[in-house]
Amino acid sequence: MDDDLLFSGAAALAELIRAGDLAARELTEACLARIDAHNDRLNAFTSVLREEARAEADARDSARARGDELGPLHGVPVAIKEEVDVAGQVTTFGGRANTTPVRADAAVVTRLREAGAVVVGKTAMPEFGQWPFTESVAFGMTRNPWDTTRSPGGSSGGTAAAVASGMVPIGIGGDGGGSIRIPAACCGLFGLKPQRGRVSSDPHEHLWWALGTTGPLTRSVLDSALVYDVIHGALPRDRFHAAPPTVSFVDAVSAPTRPLRIAWSTKTVTLGVKPAPEHVEAVRATVSVLADLGHRVVEVDPGYPDPTAAFVPQFFAGVASEAQLVEHPERLERRTRETLRLGAWVRPGVVEWAMRRGERLAEKANRIFDT
Repeated sequence: MDDDLLFSGAAALAELIRAGDLAARELTEACLARIDAHNDRLNAFTSVLREEARAEADARDSARARGDELGPLHGVPVAIKEEVDVAGQVTTFGGRANTTPVRADAAVVTRLREAGAVVVGKTAMPEFGQWPFTESVAFGMTRNPWDTTRSPGGSSGGTAAAVASGMVPIGIGGDGGGSIRIPAACCGLFGLKPQRGRVSSDPHEHLWWALGTTGPLTRSVLDSALVYDVIHGALPRDRFHAAPPTVSFVDAVSAPTRPLRIAWSTKTVTLGVKPAPEHVEAVRATVSVLADLGHRVVEVDPGYPDPTAAFVPQFFAGVASEAQLVEHPERLERRTRETLRLGAWVRPGVVEWAMRRGERLAEKANRIFDT
């Protein structure tokens, strides 16, 4: 199988399988071969489920041969970030403090399998997703496939490296303070942080309180829309619930383009922090492209409020809540224990205040959309 096919994206690969031009087992074997060829160098995967993936791919091919109805991701390999439960695997949260395999898939993984996806492995993250790089005592350093002297970002850096290098067409990540968006930017992928309650945090009531959400990293907007159509929807035990979308995400992507009113800004929200000049230039270049496409593009000062006071307590509380889930807290990394010590002041009442503060900040920030 031509390696170039692995870079064609999930939607294209699913269509080839649906048409009978590609077998799920063939595609899975190609992904496993690419993992074997590149993972030692990149360290994207912490565990590879070779035999489980082969059996799952064979089941997908058998279903097609029987004429069963095929899901939108039928036969497409997918990687899962270490913080998301996969049945029979240890949910490590990027560290060494858990040792017992979980019994059931998280809702996100269940929905992916129901859509026909093939789970090939778990991907690296810093312990509890605390950092914007992907490095841990347990699993070492993950490297950027474009330049192995650089980071793929974090905390979903293992997922990003796996997708960007063509090991898998889709990877699941999570985002509290940039953990999908940063790796997407570092690795040239598409990553959207969904709103709270759009995707279930099952089996947990929340992911980092009001900060964390789960979503994919992909090669294109269409591929992400395809995945979000599969995984969206909260469960009763989820703390947050978003209203169901009025149209499928794939249909939204496919709708005819119309001229939009787009505001842009390079002003920052945090005192003393300035964007790098190359980032400002990239925004201005994008503005030019959008204007050339016929959109109305205007520079504005959004007047965004500084979210630090709301963010910091939720960060500390998020790490603390996940630390309470591990079997061997004495095995936590030294820097994680330091985070827990520094955040000891964040009591439940402080977390609730921070979440209310975040809601008020969001209301102010969203006023830009009134016009």
